[in-house]
Amino acid sequence: MTITLDGTSLSLSDIDAVAKGHTKVAITQDKAVLARVRGSREVIVGALERNEQIYGITTLFGGMADVHVTRDQLIDVQRIALWQHKSSTGPRLPKADVRAAMLLRANSLLRGASGVRLELIERLVAFLNADAAPHVYQRGSIGASGDLVPLSYIGGSILGLSTEFLVDLGDETLDCHTALARLGYAPIDPEPKEGLALNNGTGACTGVAANVMTRALDAATMALGVHALFAQAILATDQSFDPYIHALKPHPGQIWTAERMVQLLSGSQTIRSEAGGDRAKRKDELIQDRYGIRCLPQFFGPIIDGLVTAARQIETEANTANDNPLIDPDTGETFHTGNFLAQYTAVAMDSTRYLIGLMCKHIDSQIALMITPAFSNGLTPALVGNMDTGVNVGLKSLHIGMNQMSTQISYLGQSVADKFPTHAEMYNQNINSQAMNAANFARDQMDVTEHFLAAALLTGVQAVEIRARIETGSCDARGILSAATLPLYEAARAAASGAPDKAETIVWDDMDGFLQPKVEGLLAEINARGALHTALKPLRDALDMFRT
Repeated sequence: MTITLDGTSLSLSDIDAVAKGHTKVAITQDKAVLARVRGSREVIVGALERNEQIYGITTLFGGMADVHVTRDQLIDVQRIALWQHKSSTGPRLPKADVRAAMLLRANSLLRGASGVRLELIERLVAFLNADAAPHVYQRGSIGASGDLVPLSYIGGSILGLSTEFLVDLGDETLDCHTALARLGYAPIDPEPKEGLALNNGTGACTGVAANVMTRALDAATMALGVHALFAQAILATDQSFDPYIHALKPHPGQIWTAERMVQLLSGSQTIRSEAGGDRAKRKDELIQDRYGIRCLPQFFGPIIDGLVTAARQIETEANTANDNPLIDPDTGETFHTGNFLAQYTAVAMDSTRYLIGLMCKHIDSQIALMITPAFSNGLTPALVGNMDTGVNVGLKSLHIGMNQMSTQISYLGQSVADKFPTHAEMYNQNINSQAMNAANFARDQMDVTEHFLAAALLTGVQAVEIRARIETGSCDARGILSAATLPLYEAARAAASGAPDKAETIVWDDMDGFLQPKVEGLLAEINARGALHTALKPLRDALDMFRT
């Protein structure tokens, strides 16, 4: 499989495949696209021949753009544009995020509005295909004049600006000159505009954000699968998802969520149908489900709508020309612009983190019902497997840990974009997006969220197995579950502890083993996007279709 870049058609799935190293990258051979790249470069060359004054080419940068440079300083200005931004340290950006950033920078330059030589784009693609990843740091960008610091580490590496720029190539860490030589390239100087074109853009924060969005959409589908297991364990009714209800409140995400729950629960042996007012099983109980089930489409629907909006914003940003100045090769006009402001990325990440916080808090509240006998419709306290010993405490500790993670996830859901400093860079960048902070926090939040979902899946498996034992005498829940949730149950059971056991639930006697390896098995499977991902693929495909 090869992803072909043309500047306009990258999708989240494309970015995900390249970020993980699952596919090669090629530059389009479309003559019109390549002509625009060459044309924008020719505009810069012609403007310099006419002694035109252009920001960042014949001047310094930002708050020092009133300083004009001489013709013999043009190359030095572009070198300085990258050199001065090698200023960070601390935690490194994960390799997948660096790869996404390189991909997005190459794609942006192919819009043909940045005035660069095609060779620079070719070098970015060569690094991707050779699995060469520059050392880039998480800190240093406010997402205002683009991601100047992180993108300078990439730009300096592909040019060979200094041996101080380091590159991971396979299992080796090399200086960029050695890495370039291994790839068949020599160091080159940036031509006028090229230093600025390499670092003055939104590719780093948006690359991080694109990787986050894929994980967030996966997490949303997994959360819905978890809710389907919980509903069957707690003897919910399917009436809450009836199309009639949601046609009367036709928010797209609400309708989509209700439709998915109908499909997920169809054929379950424990879901109650109340068609025609049949509520016989409600004797001496609440006549309707509590809000966590009954309002699930109304609560989860806005999460879906919001994530879809954020995903669209990130995909759009990934296909933009976002440096300054920009060039129209058709007219020869040079524009001093603000496309480098990564506000859409920042707002999308703030929104995503907030929505993921809501999603996890909902799951946490549902688990509280299932572990409390007064609300669980007959499940054991704390979902204890073997009640006969009198000393088992079930999943109490697991759920305390989930309470901690839910709080952490909600805390990371606080907004960042509104906390920008108004004095940045000599008051020149007096508004700034904080998109890199927003995206880095989102990646951190997803790490916690996936751990949380692993624990939620273990809880769901234990709950349906206890329900199966109550209903059938066997702890193997395959006899009661809907056809649509069977693959999720089987994949989760296998990842945590092997195949279902008729005699014992997945957590039977507390001293049989620790909970930790079960959670670790589930988390590893989530991270690998293996059997669990396959089990949820119909749901994920439905979400992708809804997005388009």
